Amino acid sequence: MQFVSASKQASETETAPEGLTGHVGEFIRLQRERADLSLRRLADRAGVSNPYLSQIERGLRKPSAEILKRLSRALSISAESLYSRAGLIEEGPRPPDVIDAIDADQALSPSQKRVLADLYRTLVYKGEPK
Repeated sequence: MQFVSASKQASETETAPEGLTGHVGEFIRLQRERADLSLRRLADRAGVSNPYLSQIERGLRKPSAEILKRLSRALSISAESLYSRAGLIEEGPRPPDVIDAIDADQALSPSQKRVLADLYRTLVYKGEPK
């Protein structure tokens, strides 16, 4: 994992350049929906305002590393996955994501997918032994 240069980060403004954060915002929205959280509930958990989170999800704002960290905690996902999608770090090839595999499985109903994803998050991110 490599960090993107500070000069690249410094050149970016608070308003997101076109195409940069749509990916991370969309990913955050999908994770929020998978966790069955409203926009307001996630904003409260992460300690950010509703309008700001909405702008992030729509790709209108570029979240800082600190905001991404708060969102990752609130969503029970890794901060690195958000950092990578936001372009803050560069990673090599990564293994397939379990949540993505569950979501892609056509044999599962939406409620089955939600239960499996919740169980996986509980086992991986809630301190259970691996």
